[in-house]
Amino acid sequence: MTDSRVPYFHVDAFTARALGGNQAAVMMLEAWPDDATLQAIGAENMFAETAFLVPDHTGTADFELRWFTPAVEVAMCGHATLASGHVVLAQDPMRGRVTFSTRKAGVLEVARDGDRYVLSLPAVPTVPGAFDDAVPLLGPGKPIDVWQGDGYNIFHYATADEVLALAPDFKALLRFGDTQFIATAAGSGHASGADIVSRVFVPGGGIDEEAATGSAHAALTPYWASKLGRATFSAHQASARGADFVCRLEGDRVLLGGDCVTVVEGLFRLP
Repeated sequence: MTDSRVPYFHVDAFTARALGGNQAAVMMLEAWPDDATLQAIGAENMFAETAFLVPDHTGTADFELRWFTPAVEVAMCGHATLASGHVVLAQDPMRGRVTFSTRKAGVLEVARDGDRYVLSLPAVPTVPGAFDDAVPLLGPGKPIDVWQGDGYNIFHYATADEVLALAPDFKALLRFGDTQFIATAAGSGHASGADIVSRVFVPGGGIDEEAATGSAHAALTPYWASKLGRATFSAHQASARGADFVCRLEGDRVLLGGDCVTVVEGLFRLP
């Protein structure tokens, strides 16, 4: 693959406007380079995630998909999968859906839903727990509930204002490794008008605060569906860039509706 050039897309996901939502690089390859090269490209791009697509010749899905932050490969990334679906579907307006086989998250799908997309992810179960060492490191305020799953920690605060006021000690949180700290509250009174709001911190994965996190909403959706008593609700990730989701729980799947905007399209020269 020496000196080969591959299609490159810079996409803002879970937003209807450019320069909002979460940035993802999407790169379409013919075959996998070595992992060190993939990680180096992720570090070069410096986005929360770079998504790499390779045609899936096994028949399992349309493409194989892997995601890299600037620091690590991740098990599941929602916004970069939505961005990947946007790139593939935008190239064929008659196509209604695209599937991706992944190494740890199974087969994921992005489908058209009117003028937006719907991303299907496995629901992430969480159970009541405690994370007393982390709570003071997130900033002022104390959560009324803490739920935990495999690498996902939900901190439920009484108000959206408490979530907005958090000022995490990212350096101190690094010691807990590549895990998500998900702060959330009901959206009552928040300017977005969403049913729930959240902020997501992943310093151990190389991202202090994520702009839009599909995988976090794979955990938030079953959690809040139970709290709200309904399977569908709206969500706003209150990052500096802001992001909007429509969340729906269907059995053991979470369906996330959202928009994407392509900001840059070009060629990337592989080493």
